[in-house]
Amino acid sequence: MKYLSFFRNAFWAATFWAVAASAHAQWTLEAGNSAVDIISIKNNSVAESHSFDALSGSISADGSANVVIELDSVNTLIEIRNERVRKMLFETANFPLAKITADLDAATLQEVIDGGKAMTLTIPLNVALHGKEKAINASVVLAPTAGGGLMAVTSRPILIRAADFNLENGIELLRKVAGLNSISSAVPVSFSLAFTPKG
Repeated sequence: MKYLSFFRNAFWAATFWAVAASAHAQWTLEAGNSAVDIISIKNNSVAESHSFDALSGSISADGSANVVIELDSVNTLIEIRNERVRKMLFETANFPLAKITADLDAATLQEVIDGGKAMTLTIPLNVALHGKEKAINASVVLAPTAGGGLMAVTSRPILIRAADFNLENGIELLRKVAGLNSISSAVPVSFSLAFTPKG
């Protein structure tokens, strides 16, 4: 009877801690400490950096991850160019958001948190942009941060091609209105995303 009581108590203790860990294994994107950056090239030689000012996202207990980019928040450092990119390229009146989703391994996330060490992973991303969706593999470093948080950083840029998202016409409109010889139709995108535990 004594042994039965011991194992019963051990079972309920293990169950409690498993539920507690699951309840805390949820993260929300900390927008102020996160960034998504794009490098474009014009006239075959001039590189320029652009970013977005409004991001949101989360990672759930089962590893489902999502990041939402408000495309109206594009920041090219030139206001007239911001307006042109919004209207001519992204057409934000019809396509206001870009959404990135991924299914992460929950055990791997917990290993990063518990082990306190960074891991480099190849993560299949689903990118929804301008009415189109595309599966893209990304090399990402997952690292633990203070208080049980997570940092996800691209270890090398992700190449986004305009043709995959019906953005070629928008690029051509931007090229003409700016009087340029060319604008690159494929751009490297990198991100640094900070997630903090919910609650």
